[in-house]
Amino acid sequence: MIAPEKISLVISTYNHVRPLELCLTGFRKQTTPPKEVIIADDGSTSPTRDLIARLAPSLPCPVRHLWHEDLGFRKNVILNRALSTALGDYLVLTDADCIPHSKFIADHASLAEKGFWVQGRRSYLSSTFSDTLLSTDSIHPLPLFLSGHLSGVAKAFRLPLPIIRRNQEQRGIIGCNMAMWRDDLLKINGWDEEYEGWGLGEDSDVGSRLYHLGRPRKFVYGRAILYHLHHPILGRDHLPKSKSRLEETLRTKKIRCTRGVDSARK
Repeated sequence: MIAPEKISLVISTYNHVRPLELCLTGFRKQTTPPKEVIIADDGSTSPTRDLIARLAPSLPCPVRHLWHEDLGFRKNVILNRALSTALGDYLVLTDADCIPHSKFIADHASLAEKGFWVQGRRSYLSSTFSDTLLSTDSIHPLPLFLSGHLSGVAKAFRLPLPIIRRNQEQRGIIGCNMAMWRDDLLKINGWDEEYEGWGLGEDSDVGSRLYHLGRPRKFVYGRAILYHLHHPILGRDHLPKSKSRLEETLRTKKIRCTRGVDSARK
């Protein structure tokens, strides 16, 4: 277990103003806050900056907004900037389209263990509910499931005891609910900046290189709960190239990427 005040929470975003507002509201209601919140912004326009300026004072810890110019998908670049400047010993990662359970940070703090990284899960809110949601107080898993507005129900409830599997599998690696030791991420050179799109590869690559480093994951149900807001699926023309790059990482047992956090630290 790690103390929550040693955790840097990193939220990735790109022009998700209303989802980010709901996400930050959820983190404002945490039972135990992290050391800091870093918003890793892949080039959003001014409404995102204005929202952060308005909400940051209401959060129970410092908020830093990292931004770079929008030159296409460069999420891994801004994540490496977050890694290079993080004040915490441990990074918890999520996306702006995810709303956390009130014990999300407390759960990740209790799951942290040297020699492992943590993979949490997410359930899915319907498009109708996502479009009309006004307050995170409206998220109650059982009525939402019974009304057809929540899927992935097995991942939606905080259990009396967590279900934890220690493994090195590819299935279920998702970037919106991961946690790693900062030192381990630095050893693998962070995120591979040569990935050019979302949805395949960029998250599995960092998880796989942690495996190759000798860091299996704790695959967790019943703790560190997230509710994922519905949104349209983005274009996936990049998938063949991303798949090929991930296959190379797996085939060669690569640990360090060539273009990674070292670039952000120069």
